[in-house]
Amino acid sequence: MPFLPIGFAVERVYTGSQEVRRASMRRAIIFVVVLSLALTAARGVLAAPQHKGTSTLTGVVLGPDDKPVPHASVSYQSSGGSAPHATFTNSKGRFTISKLRADNYDMRASSKGIFSEWQKNVAIGRGQTKDVTLQLIYAKEMPKSPKDSKAKQ
Repeated sequence: MPFLPIGFAVERVYTGSQEVRRASMRRAIIFVVVLSLALTAARGVLAAPQHKGTSTLTGVVLGPDDKPVPHASVSYQSSGGSAPHATFTNSKGRFTISKLRADNYDMRASSKGIFSEWQKNVAIGRGQTKDVTLQLIYAKEMPKSPKDSKAKQ
């Protein structure tokens, strides 16, 4: 840089294309900063722990012979239609479903192709524990397939 006496300012002269590039670079930097902030905020929301409840459903699954059924599947969902969930009974036929929200739940058990009736609207309040007995029953007759119904018509 050439020697300039004190008190003289150096001004840069930009051409039109340089101004355009400079403005476009400024917009790009602002966009990246805003995008980074938005992604950081979204990550924080998604990573926030889901608020679980404090209620518990416990119970036993009994077979057609009135004996506890080990390792039976217990399906449940809130009556409002939340996604269904499942758990299994222990070796004594008992199950525990904890950290539920206060709500009404529909429940059903199954084991080796035998099902219980649906227990509908099992109500539990906040912090409450409710005990349920699910009884597996044999179907009176095998359900007919849609093909059988159409063939007879």
